[in-house]
Parts: sequence; C-alpha cells; structure tokens
Amino acid sequence: MEHARSEPQSFAPTGLQSKDGPRSGTGGSGSSISESVTRGKEAIGTAASEAMNSAGSDLQSLRADLNSLKDTVAKFVSQAGNEAAKSAREVTSNVAEQVGGVASDLADKGTEMASAAIEQAKSFASELENMARRNPIGALAGAVMIGVLIGLMGRRS
Repeated sequence: MEHARSEPQSFAPTGLQSKDGPRSGTGGSGSSISESVTRGKEAIGTAASEAMNSAGSDLQSLRADLNSLKDTVAKFVSQAGNEAAKSAREVTSNVAEQVGGVASDLADKGTEMASAAIEQAKSFASELENMARRNPIGALAGAVMIGVLIGLMGRRS
C-alpha cells in the first residue's frame, strides 16, 4: 500500500522545543499546540483514508482474481468431464468390438462343429443303412434289442 507523504509533522509544540524556553503556554504557545494536534489529526485521518482506499482497491483486485480462478476451475472441470466421457465411450466401443469379434468367432466355431456333427451323423446313418442291406436279419435283431433296452429303461423311471 502506498502512503502519500505530506510535509514532516512535528508533534511537539513549538514552544517546548528548546530546553531554555518557557514551559507554561500563554497566548501563542497554546494555539501552536492545538494547531499541532489538529495537523496530527488531519495526518492520521489522511493516512487512514488512503489506507482504506488502498485496501478497497486491493479487495476489488482480489475479487477479480477469485472470479478468474473460479472460471478457470470451471473450464478445467468441464474439460476433464468431457475427456472422461470421451475415454469411456472409446473403451466401451473397443470392448463392444472385441466382444462382437469373440461372439462372431464362437458362432463360426459353433457352426463348424454343427456341420461336422451333421456330417458324422449322415455318414453313420449311411453306414447303418449299408450294414442293414448287407445283413437284414442282423439289423432286425439289433433293432429289437435296442427296443427292449429302451423299454426296460422306461419302466425303471
């Protein structure tokens, strides 16, 4: 804070400045004491007023700085939130792509396994058909035996 300096003030009464001068004030020395007190009061009032003005301007400056800081923090939080949301979207997208890829691979493998099972069932059925054509009585005996086994299992349950 800056203080304007006025001319040096002497707070000692002029009549009391020398050791040899009279100590009791009559006439001129009484008025010089009151003038000194008045000048002292004015100097203190001026200094206090300047200090208040300086403090007021410092307070305004501090308010402006705090408002600027508030705006900066708000922008930072907003940007951080946007970046977090963007990162979350990217991670979700990447996970979805990977899960989709794995699901597609599993579906392809399932289809391949089903195709292989169908082919084996067809080859087994054609082999049974060939056996039945070569040995029809054995095929009938095998069918009767399978039927009896299924009947027995059905009774136990």
